[in-house]
Amino acid sequence: MIRCLLALLIWGQSLMVAAVEEFHLEATVEPSSPLVIHAAFDLPYARPLLEDFHRRYPQYDVTYRNLTTLALHERFLASPDEPDVVMSSAMPWQYRLVNDGNAQSIITPNARSWPSWAKWRQELFAFTFEPIVMVVNREAEERFGTINSHADLLNMVSRHSDALRGRIVTYDPVASGAGYTYAIEESRLSPRYWDLIAALGSADTQLVGTTGEMLDGLHDGRFLIGYNLLGSYVRKSVEAAPGLRWVIPDDYALVIQRLAFVPQLAPNPGAARRFIDYLLSLEGQGVLADEGDIAALHPQLNGPGTATALQRRYAEGLRPMPLSPALLATLDDLKRRAMLSRWQREFSGDLIGEPDSP
Repeated sequence: MIRCLLALLIWGQSLMVAAVEEFHLEATVEPSSPLVIHAAFDLPYARPLLEDFHRRYPQYDVTYRNLTTLALHERFLASPDEPDVVMSSAMPWQYRLVNDGNAQSIITPNARSWPSWAKWRQELFAFTFEPIVMVVNREAEERFGTINSHADLLNMVSRHSDALRGRIVTYDPVASGAGYTYAIEESRLSPRYWDLIAALGSADTQLVGTTGEMLDGLHDGRFLIGYNLLGSYVRKSVEAAPGLRWVIPDDYALVIQRLAFVPQLAPNPGAARRFIDYLLSLEGQGVLADEGDIAALHPQLNGPGTATALQRRYAEGLRPMPLSPALLATLDDLKRRAMLSRWQREFSGDLIGEPDSP
């Protein structure tokens, strides 16, 4: 409880000093124009998209900055006139920024024809379709049993808590906007969610801020089970590791969509609109799917890992988060404090009493 409230108090300050990964593509055609993109989208997956865009439009001098989801949000609030494009998988935060009047309307050909369920007010655009998955060590499965669902995970952790102590990893919902979003959505979806959190806590599950940190620990053997990783980041990484297996849970699987918008105060709005139009084009989406290994959303793409293929294969289990005002409810300050307080109490094993008074 104390840790949770303390983390909320220092949250904004700590985010402002978060590390930033920067990538630059210099314009090769004059006259040139800057294009500044701020994103929570790891460079190995975004780079093919950026390089293909730059090949097609070499007049743009592209600066790409990759941050964590919450650091990205805080940086935008501090400097809303800095980026031309903002992209993030933290759907509630992106939606709130746009709902608060921070985005321009984009009326390009691809933006106009984009599926209605994947955009809002011609200002906010979903451009990926990414299931939230688990990763398991094959040897651990041979020893403890197969995991194909959240129920399987709960059963394994409950029965083998001592053997798995410190060998499971997941998001810290206090430090990660994505982790918080998954937590609040799962608590609505599953009546056994809090049982699972209590079981993970009893096994001293390690809490981190990114999928990349989870994958590093899974690859080097520190962790045997990873819970709630971004599927798009997992796919290529785990397919190259014979000792690991990734699982789209067959009882239910959250699906997040990365959201992009052009800020109202974007310094280079023409360049920004060009990039958004490319991002939603068949060509841009094809690069995401083929070279970035990201689940592209374009309805004309149906290869492995695309939204079309995933919806066809997992028709019953996928639970996409809707792009709607319902996202705002997850960011209500009182609800957020109550949710994080309960999560911490369940995870640490403290008794749950009446909700704290505001």
